[in-house]
Amino acid sequence: MEGSANERLDFGKMGFGCKHYRRRCRIRAPCCNEIFPCRHCHNEATSMLRNPFDRHELVRQDVKQVICAVCDTEQPVAQVCTNCGVNMGEYFCEVCKFYDDDTAKGQFHCDDCGICRVGGREKFFHCKKCGCCYWVGLRDNHLCVENSMRHHCPICYEYLFDSLKDTTVMVCGHTMHCECYNEMVTHDKYCCPICSKSVIDMTITWKRFDEEIEATIMPEDYQHKKVWILCNDCNDTTEVFYHVIGQKCSHCKSYNTRIVAPPVLPQ
Repeated sequence: MEGSANERLDFGKMGFGCKHYRRRCRIRAPCCNEIFPCRHCHNEATSMLRNPFDRHELVRQDVKQVICAVCDTEQPVAQVCTNCGVNMGEYFCEVCKFYDDDTAKGQFHCDDCGICRVGGREKFFHCKKCGCCYWVGLRDNHLCVENSMRHHCPICYEYLFDSLKDTTVMVCGHTMHCECYNEMVTHDKYCCPICSKSVIDMTITWKRFDEEIEATIMPEDYQHKKVWILCNDCNDTTEVFYHVIGQKCSHCKSYNTRIVAPPVLPQ
């Protein structure tokens, strides 16, 4: 290839990479011995294979060989090409075998997570109970749920722990993609899909329920009917008067309740 190393470096910055990352190398997947721009490209390609037994995901730490995108030299994982000297990634993590030129993302490796994160190390902390890095504003300001990020988004079912999409922590401590959360709220769904607790302040809505119930008189046959309810917000079980609009929790005043069978009293 003609041109100086600096010229090759500049060209590499502009022209190499994939839709996931800008970088000047490709990886050889140890699981199938094929070459891909990144592990996400590998996982997308193998997920489309006709035979389900051939579908698999690449373990990032298992990558041993990379191919320089400037001089096409295959070599052991390293930041600088052993042949042409080009920097194959402005950000490089030897643990994750990860390369990325877009350092504005603020990449950093979290030893507790075991993977690289984006957003700047100073802006995140690792919650050991939740098992993931959270924005520093949530330190001592969120409800911990053990391994809350090590599950699939309850809306789109993508695994959250190493998802490329932004995630949010709801007041109940459960997590989901930000875009999935916004879509859920847009469609007037205000309960966590996992635990059914209210995910926003519903005070104004409950006041409207009070007003509607006061203005809606039940038929005489139902005016003294009582039912047992379980409150999804405070988990309290109480007996209340039935109303077609909703049943109000006697403890926390929430209408996020459901009718349940009466408790079995000891003999």
